[in-house]
Amino acid sequence: MKISMKKNVLLGFMKSAMMMLLMVVFVSCGGDEAGTESMLSGTSSKTWKAKKETSAAGDKEKLTDAEKEQNLQFYADGRFAMGGASTLQTGTWTYDQGAKKLTLLFEDQNVSENFDVLKLSDDELRLRAGDGSEMVMEAE
Repeated sequence: MKISMKKNVLLGFMKSAMMMLLMVVFVSCGGDEAGTESMLSGTSSKTWKAKKETSAAGDKEKLTDAEKEQNLQFYADGRFAMGGASTLQTGTWTYDQGAKKLTLLFEDQNVSENFDVLKLSDDELRLRAGDGSEMVMEAE
C-alpha cells in the first residue's frame, strides 16, 4: 500500500511539472508579436494604410476621409514616405525589434515620432504613440 501511494504522489508531481513546463513554453512562444524589419518594409518596400484608431483612453476614433486616403510606405533601405491626396512627407525610419520601438525622423524638419510596436506581422501593424493613442494599420 505504501508503494502505491508513493507512485501516485510521484505521478501527481510529474503531471504538475509537465503542465508547468507546457505553460512556460506557451507563454514564451506567444508573447512576442513585434516581428522583424523585413515584415515592416518587405524586400524593397511595403505600404501600410490606417485601419482603425483609438484614443489614449481606449475609445474608438473615427478615421477621417483624409486619414483613410493616407498611406505610409517603408523602404528596405531605411527611408519612408507618408502621404495622401496632395501631401507628402519623407524621412528615415529605424526599428529596434528588441525594444519594440519604431522611430520616424522627418526630412528637413527637426522632428521625430516614436512609437511602441504592439504588433507587427506580415499584414498588420499596431502602434502606440507617446500620448497613448493607438493606430492599427494593414499592409496593402
